[in-house]
Amino acid sequence: MSTTPASGILSKPRLSLAQIFLMSTGFLGIQFGFALQNGNASRILRSYGADVGHLPMFWIVAPLVGMIVQPIIGHYSDKTWNRLGRRKPYFLVGAILSSIALIFLPNSGHFTNLLPALWIGAGIVMIMDASFNVAMEPFRALVADNLPVDQSTTGFSIQTFLIGLGAVGGSALPELLAKNGFSMQAASDGIADNIRYSFYIGAAVFIVAILITVLFSKEYAPKEYAQYHGKQADETSSGLSDIFKDFSKMPKTMRQLGLVQFFSWFALFSMWVFTTDAVATHVYGLTGDYTNSILYNEAGNKVSSAFGVYNLVAMFYALCLPFIAKKVGRRLTHAISLLAGGAGLISIYFIKDPALLNYSMVGVGLAWASILAMPYVILSASIPAGKLGIYMGIFNFFITLPQIINGFIGGSIVKYLYAGQSIYAIVLAGIFMICAAVSVIYVYDPGAQKKV
Repeated sequence: MSTTPASGILSKPRLSLAQIFLMSTGFLGIQFGFALQNGNASRILRSYGADVGHLPMFWIVAPLVGMIVQPIIGHYSDKTWNRLGRRKPYFLVGAILSSIALIFLPNSGHFTNLLPALWIGAGIVMIMDASFNVAMEPFRALVADNLPVDQSTTGFSIQTFLIGLGAVGGSALPELLAKNGFSMQAASDGIADNIRYSFYIGAAVFIVAILITVLFSKEYAPKEYAQYHGKQADETSSGLSDIFKDFSKMPKTMRQLGLVQFFSWFALFSMWVFTTDAVATHVYGLTGDYTNSILYNEAGNKVSSAFGVYNLVAMFYALCLPFIAKKVGRRLTHAISLLAGGAGLISIYFIKDPALLNYSMVGVGLAWASILAMPYVILSASIPAGKLGIYMGIFNFFITLPQIINGFIGGSIVKYLYAGQSIYAIVLAGIFMICAAVSVIYVYDPGAQKKV
């Protein structure tokens, strides 16, 4: 342990790889749940009667909830300290609520005596997203809280590895269950057994992973935190008005990364919403009313499995990011990864064999790993220590805003401009990913000269 000469602040102790893994294990559970939602929510809502042109409006719930919840949770997690810790109480509450929502979503059809299944399903998606955000937001702040600067890239990369591991499991599970005797035929409520039981398993994985982080990782008590981060001038202020003050004072690097994030997350939103229908119509050649057919479920399983491929690639590529960043720099590392993602998305247009979808997802996996790690690594060096939670929450605006915009206009573009051909939304997503790659070259990285 050393002291920074200019400030007298102690350098944070380095953590072992095992400690970093335990600290980040909860993210495995969160992403397991997200993967089930990303790969299957569209087809669940379609089974309940949603029109393809209206899908983005249902998906818009996630970024809207995140835009509201994450800054608030970030703000209060900066101010919290109790027997569980600073960030852990939010992990635990979010995990419990998320697990309940995962169980209820595929059973929305059983509550049609109250409301149409589609609206119940959409409401549960909203609750699920709010719960995911409560559990997720403090994790990035926890990494920045506990790790010294020279371990930041390693910490975020391990976190991304575990995100990938959880996402691989969540994405592959529906097809795995289908191959092991669970029916793909839609039941009376429109949901096949392989989907229903995937969500049950996801709920269990989610809460167990969060409990590992809560029980086996450490947070610094307020006095220790002050030793490593310095006394914060506004530590007694806790009003929500502080969120707006902090927003107006966001660092230059955060503002520049906002454009990169806009292009990246507009593209990702399109991919999650439209890939199932794009593959069903453009690759499988389905037409007419196909949403309750076995072939549509097969296309959905193929997409979910392919999403597992991009997460598998991301899982291992994340471990390479610290080494690549040391060689070519953080910005160029992110730019190259985003270019690969753009090429992968555009290549789906040229696919006629569903098996080739996995190859397209390799490029997407490189981009996904970098999107989950590199912007936060670049950003972390520019944020005041006492504002880690709130600024990580505010940074989420640049993730949610493009998804909200896409949610409002994406469906109309597909329905009226693309004549219902979802594949063109995927091509546009690829173009936006390439725009993100160009944008990141111009971002100021204050930590570029430090160890990564």
